[in-house]
Amino acid sequence: MTQPRAFSHVDTWVFDLDNTLYPHHVNLWQQVDARIGEFVCNWLNVGPQEARSIQKDYYRRFGTTMRGMMTLHGVRADDYLAYVHKIDHSPLEPNPALGAAIARLSGRKLILTNGSVDHVDAVLARLGLVTHFDGVFDIIAAEFEPKPAAQTYQKFLDLHAVDPTRSAMFEDLARNLTVPHQLGMTTVLVVPDGTKDVVREDWELEGRDAAHVDHVTDDLAGFLRKLPHPK
Repeated sequence: MTQPRAFSHVDTWVFDLDNTLYPHHVNLWQQVDARIGEFVCNWLNVGPQEARSIQKDYYRRFGTTMRGMMTLHGVRADDYLAYVHKIDHSPLEPNPALGAAIARLSGRKLILTNGSVDHVDAVLARLGLVTHFDGVFDIIAAEFEPKPAAQTYQKFLDLHAVDPTRSAMFEDLARNLTVPHQLGMTTVLVVPDGTKDVVREDWELEGRDAAHVDHVTDDLAGFLRKLPHPK
């Protein structure tokens, strides 16, 4: 059995945003999910049940519902993003423990998300993590091609001059770690801690035992604290 990749060589730390930098059970994404359903409902003039089916079909096929709506129905990304990210961020609370754990990591810290910079800014402000990251690569920088598309990771690596063989990627969806692992990244899957109900599709919670997942944690701050101190 192949040993999971380690962290001693890592100088770039890459984090997803939603359900990764804050706990799944906050269910912030549930608000976005509901707004997406409303958008699909209104744009396609269909009922909520049909809209839900279309939304989830596009999410699985295209990586984001937005990409499906753009590709098949001519939706403008700006309109979509402005609508679906108009949510209440107040369920998020400051997380100084996570901030301290991220601060002690040696090297750059970057965010790679299928969300927008505006959404990132709002989430980081609520978590008290604004000063802890050196850059954000969002869906607009990706030219609206979401993870897990291989070209999106390559654009991210090129734009931020990241060596994937010296990087670690933290994600809540196992499928979004396939390409990073192929590129040489150390991969970490962040999962619910099991103490509270979460609103997720079954497939979103799969992949803990996948070969492309080096590590699994239900406590990101605790996991980061246990990594060796930089010399």
